[in-house]
Parts: sequence; C-alpha cells; structure tokens
Amino acid sequence: MFTGIIEELGKIRSASRDRLVIGAKRTLQGVKMGDSIAVNGVCLTVTAFTADSFTTGVMPETLRRSNLGGLRSGDVVNLERALGAGSPMGGHFVQGHIDGTGKVVSVATEENALIVRISAPPEVTRYIVPKGFIAVDGVSLTVVDWEPESFRVSLVPHTQANITLTRKRPGDTVNLEVDIIGKYVERFVSARQGPITEAFLAEHGFIQ
Repeated sequence: MFTGIIEELGKIRSASRDRLVIGAKRTLQGVKMGDSIAVNGVCLTVTAFTADSFTTGVMPETLRRSNLGGLRSGDVVNLERALGAGSPMGGHFVQGHIDGTGKVVSVATEENALIVRISAPPEVTRYIVPKGFIAVDGVSLTVVDWEPESFRVSLVPHTQANITLTRKRPGDTVNLEVDIIGKYVERFVSARQGPITEAFLAEHGFIQ
C-alpha cells in the first residue's frame, strides 16, 4: 500500500522487457530484498540493490497495463516506498495496481498552478468524481473537474517541482489508478436490491 506522495525522482539506468535498473537515493534508505517500491505508480518488487540503485523485474501484464514498457535509459520516474506501520498518511490509499492508462491532452498555467487535462477510457472515468482522488503515475491528486472522456488536475508549485507530470507533453501516456473506495461502493450497490440508505452506509463503514 502507498500514499501517492512521491519521495524521489529516480532515473532509469537500463530497461529491458523483463527488468528495470533505477538510480535512486532516498528511496533506498532501509531497503531490503523483496521490498515493494512504486515506480510511476506500479508496485514492483526489489530483486537487487546497490548504494545508489535498485533492480526490479517486470512482467508482460505490467507492460501491457502501464507506461513502463516505454521507459528508456535516462528517463525520470516517480518513486515511493511502501507504506510502513505508523507512517504518516499524506495522500490517499494507493495500491500500486494500475487500472488503465491515459494521455495528456493539454497543459496550461493558471497563476502559480499547472492545470493538466488527461483523457482516460470509460473503465477509468466511471470512478472519477470532481474533488475526488486519483493517482496519476503514482501521484495522489485531486480531480478539479470531470467529463465522460477526460478529467483535469491542478498542481501546486511544490508538486510541480517533485513529480514527472510537469515533464509530460500532450500525447504522453500516464498510469492511472482510481480511488479504491469507488470500486467498493459500486460492488456493494450492484449486489444490493433496493435503494442505498443511511443505515446501509453506516453498516458498511462509509459514514459514522
């Protein structure tokens, strides 16, 4: 489990169909074999590491469902270690399981904010709501507004300086993971006959 708060920008040292070697520093603090690190929002397992890099395997399914297959030596990626017991929860619950990919449609400035519109397939947009959470390349972001085929996010200056999304251009691919709460709500609703009541929401922990 992750929070969507990026710890470090790593650099790809080598990329093949079954392995990535990524340069890093902060993300390697306390690292052990078998630890999980999110790379552009994809939960991957550390198979080897040095003082300034780590190696992780990638599967065909991972390459099909994410933008990792397009990585090349020198590319920059978002990195986050798995959430440890007692760690602060700064973003939202991110699993590291990509729901689909989207494409950057436009990038615009609004005073000190950067507004990015991203297109997404229906199986992703169905779970997106204005002011809700979404992970874009592993970054926990708040949805500004939503349309059936796209959504917008706003990046404050600190976020702009510490993630890869600011390097993207229209047409570039990003990994998307929707808020898991939306999936659970859909499952509850589809399995239930009759209206959703306040008692039902309280019973399943959605309200106090």
